[in-house]
Amino acid sequence: MIIAVDGPTASGKGTISKQLAAHFGLPHLDTGLLYRAVGRQVQLNGTDPDSEADAVAATSFPDSLLEDPELRSEAGGSLASRVSVHPGVRKALFERQRAFAQQDGGAVLDGRDIGTVICPDADVKLFVTASLDARTDRRFAEMQGQGRDVTREEVLEQVRRRDERDMERKDAPLVAAPDAFILDTTTLDKAAAIAAAINVVTTATR
Repeated sequence: MIIAVDGPTASGKGTISKQLAAHFGLPHLDTGLLYRAVGRQVQLNGTDPDSEADAVAATSFPDSLLEDPELRSEAGGSLASRVSVHPGVRKALFERQRAFAQQDGGAVLDGRDIGTVICPDADVKLFVTASLDARTDRRFAEMQGQGRDVTREEVLEQVRRRDERDMERKDAPLVAAPDAFILDTTTLDKAAAIAAAINVVTTATR
């Protein structure tokens, strides 16, 4: 069983995906982490994330880079969004994601183009979303918990910019697949959102 989970930043898709994988006994891949690793490698190389050639060169990052805590930072997310606009980067990472999805028994993958590009044949597709304000509040609280010195207004602008880059890029933009179930988590707490997602998958695969 292949479960594709897409959605914008801070929508809750990462948490939901991990819990779906645990509940159904499937391996999980946060595909956004691959793009964060590319962005981080570009940074380590001292090159330009807005240059397709530089970004593609960074797709050969070592697996050990996936453990770098900087990948989870807001800066890491911004770099990921910048390198992900390059078709060459997406092509380089496509097979890696596809192979993970097609392993025996299936898998859960979350990202921004799983249901539309990576796994258009997924058994279940979820598009997890939430209002801009709700997502900003979540990211702001997360960053405050990490002790980061940032204002809510700065976080709002960061989230808005990421949305624009992800939704407006020409190659594999962030969009719900036509047959995806839309899960709006704006008014849901963590437990309720996870329960709703599990119910969707259970119902769809009966």
